Amino acid sequence: MRDPLSLITDAFTALLFGKVETTRLPVRTSTGQAQAVYLPTAAPGLGDSGVIIGREVYSGKGYIYDPFQLYGQQLPAPHWLVLGESGNGKSALEKTYVLRQLRFRDRQVVVLDAQGEDGVGEWNLIARELGITPIRLDPMTAMDGGIRLNPLDPAITTTGQLALLRTIIEVAMGHGLDERSGFALKVAHAYVNTTITDRQPVLTDIVEQLRHPEPESAEAMNVDIDDVRAWGLDVALVLDRLVDGDLRGMFDGPTTVGIDLDAPLIVFDLSHIDRNSIAMPILMAIVGVWLEHTWIRPDRKKRIFLVEEAWHIINSPFVAQLFQRLLKFGRRLGLSFVAVVHHLSDVVDGAAAREAAAILKMASTRTIYAQKADEARATGRVLGLPRWAVEIIPTLTPGIAVWDVNGNVQVVKHLITERERPLVFTDRAMTESAATDDILASELDSQLESETERRAALMEQHLSAEGTVA
Repeated sequence: MRDPLSLITDAFTALLFGKVETTRLPVRTSTGQAQAVYLPTAAPGLGDSGVIIGREVYSGKGYIYDPFQLYGQQLPAPHWLVLGESGNGKSALEKTYVLRQLRFRDRQVVVLDAQGEDGVGEWNLIARELGITPIRLDPMTAMDGGIRLNPLDPAITTTGQLALLRTIIEVAMGHGLDERSGFALKVAHAYVNTTITDRQPVLTDIVEQLRHPEPESAEAMNVDIDDVRAWGLDVALVLDRLVDGDLRGMFDGPTTVGIDLDAPLIVFDLSHIDRNSIAMPILMAIVGVWLEHTWIRPDRKKRIFLVEEAWHIINSPFVAQLFQRLLKFGRRLGLSFVAVVHHLSDVVDGAAAREAAAILKMASTRTIYAQKADEARATGRVLGLPRWAVEIIPTLTPGIAVWDVNGNVQVVKHLITERERPLVFTDRAMTESAATDDILASELDSQLESETERRAALMEQHLSAEGTVA
């Protein structure tokens, strides 16, 4: 009961100024009931077309992503950069993403598998499950019936062959070719392509022609034959290493017969190559150019080119230039390039900083797993991430990542189904944290399987109507 003086004061105040507040009885409720009053909000997703990645952490809703569906609407380019330290889920994301994409019949995936265990590449189990034989490049077995890739394969255009030869030599030498050496190489390549028609030209033919150039080559430029031979000497020595040196066997013969370039999944197993060897960027350059020229055909397939240890590409100026051109052709080739690296500093501070910046600019999708605080800040500056995202990157647990899809930034929990788990976690020392995810994954297992099947069926019906399904 209020005292009379307070009642008189309130009445006088209301007479002068009007009633200034509303007296409301308190409400007693529970947290569960309050959810119906104070509705949660969440950032918009990327639509419902594509493959399911997992759940957006803050809202709990499904997170769906497909660069081919988003291209031209929310994505200026379909290329994707995946960052993060080892053990946080990059490999699991790559593998489940590929498995889910392969449910669509108009997809083809090529993987450069640079990591391995028990003498085979990390993707060996998935390839075997799908009935695919990995293309294992190994200098130790190349001379005994192993896989060879010929830089002079007729499947590559003559322009592409010359560009590839220059890249191989520049990577090996560590600097660009001067005009005279470039001329000697061009003349040797043209002569070999013109005169050898009964078989595939090989690197040995180029080396022989560099050592013993034809007089006509010198006469055409009004120079002495000895000068042409001298100009090509360094080039011949570099190529000789591929023919008769420590890298012999993988490039100095006709391309191995039986490599199926129409398979839905093509795995190049590079796990037997020393990661710090010069062979790694050379191999990646050869594979990149080889695929580029064999892919140029009107089949309307959507292709995913996934490269692990991608710093071998981005950190070499000459190889990066080749891949930069490949990425620019992404629209014509229907290509989505996926680069997987541990640290952004591996590439932005390297010898190919300018080329790396150009490739990163074309990657409209960025997925960042846990990093140390200083690395997260550096990553945030380079990629232009919002402050809140940079601050939480060091706190992320395995399987959770910050996704930046052309400015749409969300935190996503990657989910793996029970069927995928044996194919994804190939590490013998599987962590306890990964095992505890089984409960969460099993909750979504049937939903993810049925929803992915439904989307694949709808996509196939749509493509069948257009007459594009193989």
